[in-house]
Amino acid sequence: MPSPVPEQLSKTIETLYRSESGWVLATLVRLLGDLDLAEESMHEAFAAALDAWPKTGIPDNPRPWLISTARFKAIDAIRRRTRFDGAQRDLVAHMESRVNNEPGGSEKIEDEEIDDDRLRLIFTCCHPALAPEGQVALTLREICGLTTEEIARAFLVTPATLAQRIVRAKTKIREARIPYEVPAPQELPGRLNAVLQVIYLVFNEGYSAAAGAEVTRAQLTGEAIRLGRLLMELQPEPESMGLLALMLLQESRRAARTSPTGELILLEHQDRSLWNRAQIDAGVALVERALSSRRFGVYTLQAAIAAVHAEAESIAVTDWRQIVALYNQLVRIQPSPVVYLNRAVAIAECDGPEAGLTQIDAVLQQGELANYYLAHSARAELYRRLGRTAEALASYEKALSLTQQEPERQFLQERIRQLK
Repeated sequence: MPSPVPEQLSKTIETLYRSESGWVLATLVRLLGDLDLAEESMHEAFAAALDAWPKTGIPDNPRPWLISTARFKAIDAIRRRTRFDGAQRDLVAHMESRVNNEPGGSEKIEDEEIDDDRLRLIFTCCHPALAPEGQVALTLREICGLTTEEIARAFLVTPATLAQRIVRAKTKIREARIPYEVPAPQELPGRLNAVLQVIYLVFNEGYSAAAGAEVTRAQLTGEAIRLGRLLMELQPEPESMGLLALMLLQESRRAARTSPTGELILLEHQDRSLWNRAQIDAGVALVERALSSRRFGVYTLQAAIAAVHAEAESIAVTDWRQIVALYNQLVRIQPSPVVYLNRAVAIAECDGPEAGLTQIDAVLQQGELANYYLAHSARAELYRRLGRTAEALASYEKALSLTQQEPERQFLQERIRQLK
């Protein structure tokens, strides 16, 4: 019977799993050529660490130890499962020869090579051939190291549903023979957009949860920012900088967005002394770098808008003209209904609620935001400022019928109560 693992060592290995599993898995996928086998052997390597490290101590560099151990576990697993049919014998022989021919064994694995592995895995998990929900689930599972239960809880689905998404994504990778590689330079802009979008989706779900009892989910925003940092380090394109800047600037306000009892606090009423100045400074610096490249896009423009808010001492001195000008640039390259809606809110701050209401009505007439609660909530607020109580009530009630997030429901219910 194995001896119990000291509690402190167990916690250390758990922390290592959080920080290292994505790197280890990425290299194993390259070495083994199979995502499922790589994941299984990685877990066996961490289990082996629980058994070995109480006796030998934690290696100075645990990552190569884990990769090497996992690789041998994979070879053993193939032997056990296949009983050496011809193809599998060749695979085992090939894997063993690679291990035996590497001078220094596990020390042969270089940091730069592991960085490349990590980038390859990101592009594989975010391949446009995969369904968007599969891209998000696979990214959080394989790159961030979150458990199926943690991801399911964050997105308010059952673990079984989330597991099915991951299985479908892995099956698609295998059947479509999606290559485990960084795209060629000429393919990079299109493929990079898919990666940025997945990270943005993860962040948005954490920043403004679609449903549930909380406004934000710090675990998801934290993982998205970690992914954004990693992507920028490995692929320092202007839009990678822009997305990371946007996430840092938005996250900087998290502590001020809800009261101690969980009520939603709008931007105009937030205590700006609670904003995280380190995140704001880092975000602004990244925005400036991205803008100076002259090759920026939608994420950098959104980050620039967030920076104007972040640098204003109050809502009253916010440079709304600059924000409208930035939205004007944004609608030229991303003319989406939500961008037009946000622009309309900024116009209301510049030119008054009547002007903003005209813009929001034009957006709603297009029909795409008919069931978007924020459009109706914004419309209600402008009606309220104009003293048009009946119309404000109708819009607030429409917004209330469409939202599933409890703090937002409470906020809208309070607005309705005040008007009545």
